[in-house]
Amino acid sequence: MTEQEYQQSLCSESCYLQFISNSKSKADFFLTNDKRFFLKTQNKREIKFLLTNLKIYMEHLRKYPHSLLVKFLGVHRINISRSQKKYFIVMQSVFYPDDRISARYDIKGCEVSRWTEPAPEGSQIIVVLKDLNFEGQYIILDQERPWLLRQVEIDTLFLQRLSVLDYSLLLAHQPLHHDERHQCLSFATLIMRTKRSVNPRSSPVYAGVAAVPGAVPEDDCTLLLSEADGSSLKQPQTGDASKDNTLQLFPKFAGSDSDTAEPPDFRAQNRRLLPNLKNPLHVIDGPEQRYFIGIIDIFTVYGFKKRLEHLWKRLRHPGRSFSTVSPQAYCLRLCQWVQDHTK
Repeated sequence: MTEQEYQQSLCSESCYLQFISNSKSKADFFLTNDKRFFLKTQNKREIKFLLTNLKIYMEHLRKYPHSLLVKFLGVHRINISRSQKKYFIVMQSVFYPDDRISARYDIKGCEVSRWTEPAPEGSQIIVVLKDLNFEGQYIILDQERPWLLRQVEIDTLFLQRLSVLDYSLLLAHQPLHHDERHQCLSFATLIMRTKRSVNPRSSPVYAGVAAVPGAVPEDDCTLLLSEADGSSLKQPQTGDASKDNTLQLFPKFAGSDSDTAEPPDFRAQNRRLLPNLKNPLHVIDGPEQRYFIGIIDIFTVYGFKKRLEHLWKRLRHPGRSFSTVSPQAYCLRLCQWVQDHTK
């Protein structure tokens, strides 16, 4: 986006829209009048965490330009008095444009406190539903499914390295119009979408690679995840481990703290043909539905308080899944949820 677009949204004469959240945090939420950007108040600890990790966050986005992580655009402070300060961040809204969105979900991959009463039929109130509300439904993507599974894995492993938990997978969907389902790409449209989808400068690894999203050189074909494989997050199978049908992570990427660690399908992962929309990084089209998907709320660190909360919840909710678990368990569980709820 251009600086002018950013300023027009934030500095519009129209009032911001206040968003009433069912979040347990005491943060205030606002939307710009065009609903393109979110403003959220944060405490000093959260701001410090973001600024401390800003460099590696930016490196992750350069390395994976199609990442589903929320896009932070600004960090600001208002000095209310000499002693009182208010911090807030500006984020790109995952649900933009939202004109036709029929349902919104906040997914954590667990069951305790993960039900929200839906709005009455015909109500104008927008309610963000949760995990248990989504049960019995699927994200139907067909050919895009392996890409989504892999990208969720990559992004959650990055958060695991930061010892972060309690983040959410935002999900919304809307029906595709007939012309959107059966669109024929003209050569000019294909070129335009290709230019938006691939930035050759996004990674040194990309230098010299043909910038055609979806076109994979023959020597890279073995690196792509099989679209027909229901367990597409598995590592290449060897020995007896190939019989295990549980989700597995690529060992080189999952077990390394190095910033240079790369999954084997690195180049292919950055070749999704983005839709021609103003929010293309968070939009994935299936055969019948358009999905808005993003990962938000990445400020909760697994420190001493969260470890105590984990022990307390184990006693209070025996045999049930809850949000406060170790970053590794949280990462695996959310990846498993996406795998189980996609087709």
